[in-house]
Amino acid sequence: MPQPDEEPLEALFAFDTRCLEDWDEGRAPAALGGGHGALYRNHLLIALRLDAWAEAESRRTDTDARYRAGYTQALQDMAAFLRQTYYLPEGPD
Repeated sequence: MPQPDEEPLEALFAFDTRCLEDWDEGRAPAALGGGHGALYRNHLLIALRLDAWAEAESRRTDTDARYRAGYTQALQDMAAFLRQTYYLPEGPD
């Protein structure tokens, strides 16, 4: 598995921004170039892993459909919050 600083930026930003309620085109590059750029890059990597986890959970057949849908949505929400810089020390403006 690539280390966080080895993952290409294209891969880290390969997500649909239309699904994000608070996406700001300028905030992401500013976060990457700011004082917490390494932390934000790590958040983007975690978001990729959460997406994969959500996808795997959505295919499960051994759980209740409502439980599975809620669990999947929670994983997707966490990925969205990470991408939107919510968990950086300065957070979104």
